[in-house]
Amino acid sequence: MEYIHYPVLQREALELLVPPFGPSLMIDCTLGEGGHSQLFLQKYPQLHVIGLDRDAGIIAKACNRLAGFGDRFQAVNTWFDEYLMHYEGEAPSIVLFDLGISVFHYEESGRGFSFRKSENLDMRLNQDDEVSVRDIVNNYSQEHLANVIFQYGEERYSRRIASAICAYRRLHAVSKSDELADIIWHAVPASYRYGKIHPATRSFQALRIEVNREIDRIAPALSAAIDVLSPKGRVGVISFHSLEDRPVKYLFKQKADGCTCPPEAPRCTCGGKPVIRLITKKPVVPTDEECDMNPPSRSAKLRVAEKLETQDV
Repeated sequence: MEYIHYPVLQREALELLVPPFGPSLMIDCTLGEGGHSQLFLQKYPQLHVIGLDRDAGIIAKACNRLAGFGDRFQAVNTWFDEYLMHYEGEAPSIVLFDLGISVFHYEESGRGFSFRKSENLDMRLNQDDEVSVRDIVNNYSQEHLANVIFQYGEERYSRRIASAICAYRRLHAVSKSDELADIIWHAVPASYRYGKIHPATRSFQALRIEVNREIDRIAPALSAAIDVLSPKGRVGVISFHSLEDRPVKYLFKQKADGCTCPPEAPRCTCGGKPVIRLITKKPVVPTDEECDMNPPSRSAKLRVAEKLETQDV
């Protein structure tokens, strides 16, 4: 079986997320094809890994890849925020999030993640969810659609794109990924069509985030991860754009400061105490060598925090 996703920041993750001596547990919240889990299982022979992913198809690939580790690996088909908020098992010493979408989804899933292919517009990671991207582009109001594309894609031509989609769907339902990409192509100014990225890139990102509620899941999951960590356990988060990194940076700062008072408050009155310390004061980024070998890693950022043994510091 071929594995096409390259796990980013491999050396950095292994160096910053080291389990304690003896049997320990890692929760890989974004299992994907199992690349990061495999690295940790290979390097740390007494480590057990629970791998989470909402996509049953990619879990099957990961289980095949990691079968040789036997009962040291367990896969769970779930959303990571829901799993962590209800977790009652052994306290993990490592929790890892890799928030990037897997290459599997673009190349093998057949669900319309790529605007370069003619596939059904879907983009759901959980195939049991009722709403797909096709439903969004055909049923959202023009204003709602424009807001999604602007908020989650940071697309400056969001209103023009939403208007073009709504004009098209009055005659034909938008059903294919390349069909949507063509609508976007013709909606934007000619000068915008030949930039560094395809003009549909940001809109497709926004629709994928919207249908899977990706950004909404980050802060609750990260807060729950810190809660379930063992003392001196570490949580690492790899993000790929500012929309993902921003809530991670904010929550880490809040948990490291301990104070939950609003920024405008003249003094702290909440009595909050720090629960983590920041291991990475600034995010760790890939080396030039990794970027050359794997161009999609160029935007990756890794932030790591360690849970304090006591909050009374």
